Amino acid sequence: MTRKVSRARRRRVIDALGRGTVPQSDLDLFAVGMERFEKVLTDELAAVAAGGSGFKAVRGEYGSGKTFFARWLAEKAKRMKMAASEVQISDRITPLHRLETVYRAVVAGLSTSSTTSGALRDIVDEWLLVLESDAESIKGVSRDDRRSMADAVDELIESRLKDAAKDAPAFATALRFYRRARLAGDHALADGLLAWVGGEPNVSATVRRQAGIKGDIDSGSALGFLRGLLTVLRECEYPGLLIVLDEIETLQRMRSDIRDKSLNALRQLIDEIDKGSLPGLYLVITGTPAFFEGQQGVQRLTPLAQRLAVDFDTDPRFDSVRAVQIRLLGFDRDQLVQLGCAVRDLYAQGDPAEERIMRLVDDAYVKELATAVAGQLGVGAAPRVFLRKLVSDVLYRVSEHPDFDPRLHYRKVRIAETDLNEEERNALRRFASADDVELDLT
Repeated sequence: MTRKVSRARRRRVIDALGRGTVPQSDLDLFAVGMERFEKVLTDELAAVAAGGSGFKAVRGEYGSGKTFFARWLAEKAKRMKMAASEVQISDRITPLHRLETVYRAVVAGLSTSSTTSGALRDIVDEWLLVLESDAESIKGVSRDDRRSMADAVDELIESRLKDAAKDAPAFATALRFYRRARLAGDHALADGLLAWVGGEPNVSATVRRQAGIKGDIDSGSALGFLRGLLTVLRECEYPGLLIVLDEIETLQRMRSDIRDKSLNALRQLIDEIDKGSLPGLYLVITGTPAFFEGQQGVQRLTPLAQRLAVDFDTDPRFDSVRAVQIRLLGFDRDQLVQLGCAVRDLYAQGDPAEERIMRLVDDAYVKELATAVAGQLGVGAAPRVFLRKLVSDVLYRVSEHPDFDPRLHYRKVRIAETDLNEEERNALRRFASADDVELDLT
């Protein structure tokens, strides 16, 4: 049986799996297959938290677990007191060649161990309190002397953000006026300035005029803003930031000029990390092998291809986790069964029908269900569908209906087209319709 887990954590995980989605948190409860990455990635995150920076490219076919891996790694980073953010690259909302949109998405998804998303306000407010403490302890300013304290904090803001100011001087300016607005009780102005710091493009001209700020964040200043954010995080004792750029293979579907600009932006980010100009940043990108190897992806830009080059012709057993690019192979059949049993144990824990669940949905039945689903979708494409079937079609029913026996009443598993995403439907393309597929468990 799995270790004791709170009801709230179990429910978050089970509800997400029952909907066929990757849970946003608590992935350590069923992180099958992550053991081989554990030590190296922990070491790399620790190096970043100590003032370094890092980059990792993660490749895998659809269904291999890239999103799961990214969120598992984000949880690991947050347990090490780092912040994290996951960004979905898209041609309309977050095109990679426009770094200001990526920065905005990073801030919107910013999370810590105590805040699930949108953590910027809490982080900035905490940082300003740190600066007040420093003004008192280092500069000898009394908190009762509000004018002297305001001047001292303004000076500290400017001095602590001097590296970011080289590319984005308005970052420090906005935070100075944000603090003033907070102290004056002008919440509308404070909210507008914080939104602007977060990269929001539709902040009113009135707000910007009151702080003496002109224009919006652009690709040229976005890295400066990111550098400033890293500084603020570090001084609040969040020693690093993990950013995941997920589904980066969408670049292949963009116009050629946009694709080229986006690939070059990625090269620029990697070079900034290599130069050490973004201390505290660990950047992860996820994509398919076609993106890394195809002529519409990384290979289109030779300098980028050179930076990401890894030989994957060797036996996967000998892959190095320390390499700049690592590959996910997806689940083999034994791992799929192990995953199902872990989820079954998690579900059963504390359920009134725990004894019946463990008896009717035993390891042998989990293996039968996993074999049936994987037999049609392929092992690599099966985990999401398999877990959804296990939770919603089997475990829910065993728990709610005392006379339900999956071996008697769920002998054929029907996979409808609506159960599948686009990639999973492609795995069934040899059938006229996914509705024609019946998986016999007898």
